[in-house]
Amino acid sequence: MSPTDVRHAPAPAVPASVPPAPASPARIGLAAWPVTAVFVLSNAATPLYVLWRRELGFSSGTSTVIFAAYIVGLLGALTVAGVLSDRIGRKPVLLPALGLAALACLLFATAASVPALVAARLLTGIAVGATVSAGMAAVADIAGSAHRRLAALAASSAMVLGAGLGPMLAGGLSETVPGPTSTVFVVEAVLLATAFAVVYRLPLARPATAPPAAARWFRVPSVPAAGRGRLLLGIAVFAPGITATSFVLSLGPTLLADLLDTSSRIVAGATAFAMFAAATGAQFAVRRWAVRTVLLAGAAAIAAGMIVLIAAVHLASAPLLITAAILAGAGQGLGQLGGLTLLGAHVPRERAAEANAALSVGGYLPAGLLPVAAGYLSDAVGLRTGTTTFAAVLIGAATVAAALVLTNRAADDRG
Repeated sequence: MSPTDVRHAPAPAVPASVPPAPASPARIGLAAWPVTAVFVLSNAATPLYVLWRRELGFSSGTSTVIFAAYIVGLLGALTVAGVLSDRIGRKPVLLPALGLAALACLLFATAASVPALVAARLLTGIAVGATVSAGMAAVADIAGSAHRRLAALAASSAMVLGAGLGPMLAGGLSETVPGPTSTVFVVEAVLLATAFAVVYRLPLARPATAPPAAARWFRVPSVPAAGRGRLLLGIAVFAPGITATSFVLSLGPTLLADLLDTSSRIVAGATAFAMFAAATGAQFAVRRWAVRTVLLAGAAAIAAGMIVLIAAVHLASAPLLITAAILAGAGQGLGQLGGLTLLGAHVPRERAAEANAALSVGGYLPAGLLPVAAGYLSDAVGLRTGTTTFAAVLIGAATVAAALVLTNRAADDRG
């Protein structure tokens, strides 16, 4: 064999584990638990911003910057976690991510400055980014090809369920037990320990082949050309949905406290929980619908939620704000489920984690930028005007998304 032949010879195979047999729904649910545990942390700080604002004296704009640090960490993780997970396996990505989440808990529990909160949110974003990529792909791996749609539902609902449980726990614990800004993070550390044990024992196969020597490990996540239209459809609805829920998470407590005269952290946490409970419930309610219908329903829920949000701030109505949050949550959940279902059916297993990362990048990028812009706009012109402007932008985005779904054949897939 010549030197040229050696240089272009295929990479040697990496010994692979035997893929698990088709899993039961219970095992699929267990595989989704680490996703839930990490996402509990993602929003646990939401009801506590009112306390930190009072103690540390920062503005609405600073609140959204602290929230956006999470998006920065998440997007940074997504540029490598999906590719890394598809190449070296799910566990080597998930286990360190759970360790970073535990470190974020420590920082939150002891935070005495804005930089400490920013650092905690940044680490949380990194952990969530790795979990979105590797954790959700692990659920699909455990489920197998026979349960692709169930895997998409389990992974997506695990994410939104955890995202809702975090603020509910934080709101309740902060008003009923000592240590209002620390106790919830002690509880979360215990949940993360159980998730670590689950991941450690999951029967996840290692990649069957080594990556090409010239392949890049850091890149913007993508999908094969045949799946890009479906990826764009998922992003078109998921992005305005998660941007709407991000606004509620970052500025919802401020709206309740400053505009609607409701300072209860339990109410703030319950609002966030109701939002994500709606996302979970909506996904189960439509699990047998065609993907086109799921995506259209998501776009409609987002637009309706933003119309109600405008009414809430102009009428100073807490019930309307909660209704807006519920509609926004449903919109996010439906957009996410539709996108994951399309990708799960049309992207090869060896690109699954990267595909999940690509969907998340497309959604979280505007979710990081627009609420920050709305926060600083609100500092300049008032919460009512800033919120109205933000809602109008998302109504337009949801309308465009619905038009794309109606005119794109890829949305006809049932997944």
